[in-house]
Amino acid sequence: MSNIVNAATKTYNGFASILNRLQSPLLLAIRLYWGYQFMQDGWGKLTHLDKVTEFFSSLNLPTPHMTALAVALIELCGGFLFTFGIASRLTSLVLWVNMTMAYLSVPDDRVNFFHILSKPDDFYGASPYTYWFAALLILILGPGFFAVDTVLKRWVGTRGAPAHTTA
Repeated sequence: MSNIVNAATKTYNGFASILNRLQSPLLLAIRLYWGYQFMQDGWGKLTHLDKVTEFFSSLNLPTPHMTALAVALIELCGGFLFTFGIASRLTSLVLWVNMTMAYLSVPDDRVNFFHILSKPDDFYGASPYTYWFAALLILILGPGFFAVDTVLKRWVGTRGAPAHTTA
């Protein structure tokens, strides 16, 4: 019996090891796809700022023009940083808060947001969900190996390492 358990454990660990190697490519794919989507949405808002301002006015958001401009810039610039993995966790936090506010600002989406446990299909069917979830994934898991953050961390880590001396 222990041979079967050992074989199953070894097989499972091998499978898990293979899947662990796919974590950084998956995080890269999430950043590339959703970062580009954020940039497109931000650019769309900037080029149609009057319509976004009108929509924000209908939601009774404070200073709708400035709010529209801020959201557009957050999505455009944040999407760029998100795509390339620059200041990933801070960028993800800002984008996640932005999408949480999108959930809470639109009456139908606000209802869906609070259905997270009672009617999850309403929650993940709302338009902000995929952006919200992508930002949350990178916020929690980090950008992965293929990111500017990782390159900078390695570069600073090697340059900041103390020199080895022999006494």
